Amino acid sequence: MQSLSLRYDTLIEIATFLVRRWSEDDKITVELSPRKEILTRLGDKRVILIPVEMYHGDDFAKYRQFRTSVWYEAMRIKFCKKILSNDHAFGFILNTLETRRIEMLGRKVWQGMDEEMIFSYTYQWLYRPILSSIYGKARTVEAFYQYFIMGDIKGEIQPSQFEKVVEAVRFAKEAVTDALKKNHSTEWLEKKIPEILKILDIDSLITIPLVVPLKGSGIMATAQDLVKALQKTAKNRESDFGKVEPKNVFEGKTLQDEFRILVEENKKSETKGLAVETIGISIPSATNVDETKIYDQDLISGLKAKVKEWRTGWHEQHVRTGDEFDEEAYLEGHEPFFTDIKKVIKSRVLILLDHSSSVSDIQQDYKKAACALCEVLWFLKVKFAMYAFNTVEKQVMCWAIKPEDVKWNNVAAKRLAQIQANGGTPLAEVYDKLLPIVNAKKPDIFLTLSDGEPSDPDAVRAMVKTFKSLGIKMVAIGLGPDTTRATIIANNLKLLGYERTLAVSRLNDIPNKVLNVLGRN
Repeated sequence: MQSLSLRYDTLIEIATFLVRRWSEDDKITVELSPRKEILTRLGDKRVILIPVEMYHGDDFAKYRQFRTSVWYEAMRIKFCKKILSNDHAFGFILNTLETRRIEMLGRKVWQGMDEEMIFSYTYQWLYRPILSSIYGKARTVEAFYQYFIMGDIKGEIQPSQFEKVVEAVRFAKEAVTDALKKNHSTEWLEKKIPEILKILDIDSLITIPLVVPLKGSGIMATAQDLVKALQKTAKNRESDFGKVEPKNVFEGKTLQDEFRILVEENKKSETKGLAVETIGISIPSATNVDETKIYDQDLISGLKAKVKEWRTGWHEQHVRTGDEFDEEAYLEGHEPFFTDIKKVIKSRVLILLDHSSSVSDIQQDYKKAACALCEVLWFLKVKFAMYAFNTVEKQVMCWAIKPEDVKWNNVAAKRLAQIQANGGTPLAEVYDKLLPIVNAKKPDIFLTLSDGEPSDPDAVRAMVKTFKSLGIKMVAIGLGPDTTRATIIANNLKLLGYERTLAVSRLNDIPNKVLNVLGRN
């Protein structure tokens, strides 16, 4: 199987797509954290996952476990009313019952997950601790989890304790079965937890040790060992999943093509668009950013409706002479004939966003307009790249939001959302950082959005001249709080050698202005 080299942003993109699709909630955000357990926060609509490299097994096995964990969290979002902390016995046991309930509900919709769940449970068996390594009442709780979820326990406990575990598991399974039959949800199961605690003879607040893949006790040495473990897991859960062929579970053929394509596409992204650090351009790295805050769906929908004719490539236009006569147009005094003309954007564009401190008061709306622009450009299949600049700790930063050869998606939106407006307008220095990319990609149009005077106008004038010598059309949009100020900024930009400058005082007009520039080329 291919070597696993998926970037964090690629994994975030995959996980976000899957969790939103499976949960049917487009507001969910995803982040990766090596320091926490897998966690879903329903109120925040946020899922925190363990990175792929923290799982055991080969690269393909790691990806399969990661993917299955995404499915489970999506099912929690879809079917759970609350998710308690696993730190104490009460929450741990409730979440354990909910795991079984949501997987049974989820299987009705996503039947193809059975083999992946068996595969994941096999590795979970590896991760769970041997009971003799746990002390006190927490050992009883762990035994309950293992016997309830996987149908067996690792190691030994006292016969009297085991009897309590068996009775508690029987009661818990009956409760889950009853909840499924009668369509009860989390709150109903929560009322059953005190009885389970009573049977186990434990306090609801005892601390439960954290168990994550990083804490696993070892790695299965051979494929034969894993197949044997798969056989045991499949047998223990046969009453739930029916008979499955361990060999098929082990091979995971249904996901092999998906994994291969992901690895190949990831390599393309690395070589085409994201390996920019070496030329002084950075990639925003935070993954716990809620990109949905910069999505203005009304603005995006309105723009897409306006440019629908560009999407189809044809536009009906009235002319003085032609083959088809329009009587209504003639009576209204318009050109009486109409014809279909091809309308398509062929220009490739590089967009640079000014994130100096002067836009700090409007940066949220500014980002919404930029995000809407990207959505529409991607909708129109326009080849475009987007970069932004600001100042971080007195250092000029140029950020790659979306290189040309990388698709626009929620990962790119996360990058845009996290750029903070700060610093001055060192435009010439930013242009210099972008020169290698511009020289290599040769966009048709280089579009700069700025709301102020550059720090060094002469240096900017020289860089604009350099770009124009490469055959690139230099365009600038001046942003201002009102029409007068925006016009002044646009006129000042014109003096720097830009071939075309435009003025914008309303941020929502930015996408239309850009589309008009592209439509005329």
